[in-house]
This record gives sequence, C-alpha cells and structure tokens, in this order.
Amino acid sequence: MRLFTGLGNPGAKYAGNRHNIGFMALDRIAEDHGFSPWRAKFQGETCEGRLGGDKVILLKPATFMNLSGQSVSEALRFYKLTPADLTVFHDELDLAPAKVRVKQGGGHAGHNGLRSIQQHIGPDYERVRMGIGHPGHKDRVATYVLQDFAKSEADWLDDVLRGCSKGASALADGDAAKFMNAIGLQVNPPRSSGGTQGPATSPRIALTAKPSPKKAPQTAASPAQDPRSALQKLADKFK
Repeated sequence: MRLFTGLGNPGAKYAGNRHNIGFMALDRIAEDHGFSPWRAKFQGETCEGRLGGDKVILLKPATFMNLSGQSVSEALRFYKLTPADLTVFHDELDLAPAKVRVKQGGGHAGHNGLRSIQQHIGPDYERVRMGIGHPGHKDRVATYVLQDFAKSEADWLDDVLRGCSKGASALADGDAAKFMNAIGLQVNPPRSSGGTQGPATSPRIALTAKPSPKKAPQTAASPAQDPRSALQKLADKFK
C-alpha cells in the first residue's frame, strides 16, 4: 500500500493557487483512475483506489499548509505505513514552470508543508517536486505562491497534471524514471516527422528544346518559260 499526499490549502479561496498544485495532481489522479469519492478523514480528505497492482490512498490535508504533518502522520499510523511508503506532491519554487522532479529524502528548503511533515515523521519520504518558478525575490514569495495560476499558464499546467496521472501507476510501483518519462512525453510530445522521407532527388534541370534549323521560306514556283514567239502566241489564241 502507498500513501500519496498532495500539499495545499483547503477551501475554494485557495483552489487555483500555485501553492495548491499538489492538491490538483491528486484530484487528477483520482478522477482519471476511478478512485472512490473523497471523504473527511485524518484531518483532511481521502480517497482510495488502485494504480497498477498497488492499493493507493490519496490524502489532501485540511489543516492548512503549515500543519500538513499532523494529517500525514495520522494517516501513516492508521495504515501502519512508514515514511518509505509516502509520496508527497508539492509546489517547487526552485524549478521552472512545467518541470517536475522526483526526490527521495532531503531537506524542506523552506517549504512550510514539508517542514511540518518532517517535524512529525522525519525526512525519509519521496517527494514529487512540481515546478512553479520563482518570483525573483524572496520578499515576493508569500504573495506569489498564494496567487492563482495565470491564464497563460493553463496549457503547461494541464500537461503536467495529465502527465502525473498517466505516470501514477509507475510511481506507485517505485519506477520514478517511468513516471518522469510520462510527464515528459505529455509536456514535450515528440514531433511528427510527417511520414517517411523519400529518396533524395537531384535538382531539377530545366531543359530547353534546341531550335530547329531555319528553313528557307518557300516561294511560289515560277511558271515554266514559254518557248513560243509572240506572233505564234497570238495566232494560237484564235485557233
């Protein structure tokens, strides 16, 4: 059994925030893979289903981001799981938009949701770092992550979420590389070659017909010379 947790803040006010991309990923997985309806449990919302051959619990903590660890640790205890069975989907400022990386263990890098989880269970769990880009200055971070994704970001966001869903079974099976490949193919699909290329052809050479030899202009045949004398011609007219 695996526990997939998405990080975010509960309520319609935050639903479209960059900080909630973890919630969005779980919503897409649940919808595409026919998971059970969401229900309130473990200080959050949960649903369950199967990804490949694995039973997977999806969890969206409702404690607000800074207290995410309370919900996660409660779910782990209930199912008798360890941090090694946990995968956390979260927004990542240090990755460009549409970039996703899988990481095992490590620090929280200032992310309050990860900080809270590590306070409760330690750092030895898997993370899916979903890039949202950086606003450029640390003083703008708090405002930036609590802003909705811009309309111009809709296409890449949809591709990333689709890719996460398509690769979710591989992730549950422990194949992070295959999961990443599914996202890559969705975000940057291979370009079609437009069919097989035929054999190379030589440059077309313009051929011009050689001019035919000029024929001498035809003239009417001259009448044959009459050997008769003028007197004989006149006599012949009166015959």
